[in-house]
Amino acid sequence: MSAERAEDHHFQEREDDPEGEDFIDPNDVLIELAEDGDHPMDDDEDGQGPGPEDEIVWEDNSIQHFPNHKGSVFAVSTHPTAPLVASGGEDDLGYIWDIVTGDELVKLTGHTDSVTSTAFSSDGELIATGGMDGKVRIWRRVGKEDWNKWEFLTELTGPDEVMWLRWHPKGTVLLAGSNDTTVWLWQLPSGNTMQVFAGHMGPVTCGDFTPDGKRIITADAEGTLIFWDPRSPVPVFKLTPEDQRFALDGITSLAVNPASTLAVVGGTSGGVRVVSLSKGEVVSALAGHQEGESVEAVEFVELAPPVPLSGTAAPAAGGVVVTGATDGKACIWDLGTMRLRATLEHEDAVTSLHRLTTPGKGHLIVSASTDKVLRTWDARTGTLVREHKGHSGGVLAAALGMAGAVVVSAGDEGVCLVFPTE
Repeated sequence: MSAERAEDHHFQEREDDPEGEDFIDPNDVLIELAEDGDHPMDDDEDGQGPGPEDEIVWEDNSIQHFPNHKGSVFAVSTHPTAPLVASGGEDDLGYIWDIVTGDELVKLTGHTDSVTSTAFSSDGELIATGGMDGKVRIWRRVGKEDWNKWEFLTELTGPDEVMWLRWHPKGTVLLAGSNDTTVWLWQLPSGNTMQVFAGHMGPVTCGDFTPDGKRIITADAEGTLIFWDPRSPVPVFKLTPEDQRFALDGITSLAVNPASTLAVVGGTSGGVRVVSLSKGEVVSALAGHQEGESVEAVEFVELAPPVPLSGTAAPAAGGVVVTGATDGKACIWDLGTMRLRATLEHEDAVTSLHRLTTPGKGHLIVSASTDKVLRTWDARTGTLVREHKGHSGGVLAAALGMAGAVVVSAGDEGVCLVFPTE
C-alpha cells in the first residue's frame, strides 16, 4: 500500500470521528424518550436473542497468520530466499516474522508515524522500512548461519514523507520517493547519499529501477513521468500532462517490461499509457477501466517460455501486462496488438498485482482487493485458479514468497495472512 493511500486512510478515520471519541451536542437533541421496557433491538421477535445460526462465520483458507500489528497493515515484503516476511503498519512498527510458523522474529522500531514501506535487498542481507515520518531505517542480518537475527544499521534522512522504497535489482543501492517532490538514492551499508533527483511538481507516487538496473523511472501525483540515469541529476526525458496524449491527471502506478524497453503507466483518471523508454514518447493508450477510477497496480506477465539461447524463436512483441483499478477490474493487455485479452473481476478496488516468477509459472498472477479476497488467475485464459479468503478487512498489500509458493497479504483489520498460490 502506498504512503498516499495510507495517508488517505488516516484522513478518513479523522473525518469519521473528528474528536477521537463519540459525542452528542445537546443542541442536536430533538426529544427525549422515556424507557418503556422494550427489548434491545438485537433481540429477535421471541425475545431470545440471536441463535447460533445468526453468527457470522468468516471463511478462512489461509495456512498461517500474523496478528501482532495494532492497526492496519500497509506493507508486506518477502525475503528473496528465506521464509521471512517484513510487514509495516499504522502502529508505527515493522516486524520480521516467519512465514512457516507465524512467529515474530524481530520488532523494527524507531518510527514515529505509520510504516508504509518495507523492502529486502536483492541479496537478502538488508531490510529497509520507510514511514510517514520521513525516516528510512535499515537493519542487517547478523552472522551467516541464522536468518532470524538482525541488528539496526543506520537511519537515512532527507525525504519529508516516504511514499515507496525500491532496492536495486543487483546491488545494495536504495531508491525512495518522497511526498515533497524529491527522489533519493543511497548507497548501503555506508548510508551515503548518491543522488537527490529534483524535477517533479507533486508527491512522487511511484517509481522503480528498470529490470536491467541501468535506469530509474519515477512519476508523480501531478501527472509527470521522468526517466533518469542514476549517475546524473538531469532527466533522460520527461513526459508531462501538457502533452495531451499523456494526460492521466495524477499517476498512481507503473511497471517496466523485463527487457527494460517499455513502461506502462496508470493514472487517477482510469487511463493507461504505454511509453517507449528508448524514444521517450507515448506509443499507445489502453482504454479498459472505468473513467475516473484510479489504476492502482501494473504488472507484466510471462505467457511463453523464455526464448532459446540459439535465437531460433523470436520473442513476442511487446509482451503482456495486467492493470488493476479501483473499479474492481484487472485488465490483461497484449502489447503486441494493444488489445484487451481478458478482464478479471473483483467486487471492490484492486490494490496490487503479483506475477509468479517460478519457472513455468509466469502465466499465473495474484490480485489483491479491498473486497477482502485475493485471487490467483491464469493470465493466458483469464480463468480463476484459486480464491484466498480469511481477511475481515480489505487487503491493502501483498507479496509472493518462498519462490512463489505462497502469497502473503496485509489486512486493513491489522492481520497478515499466508496462502498457497495454487
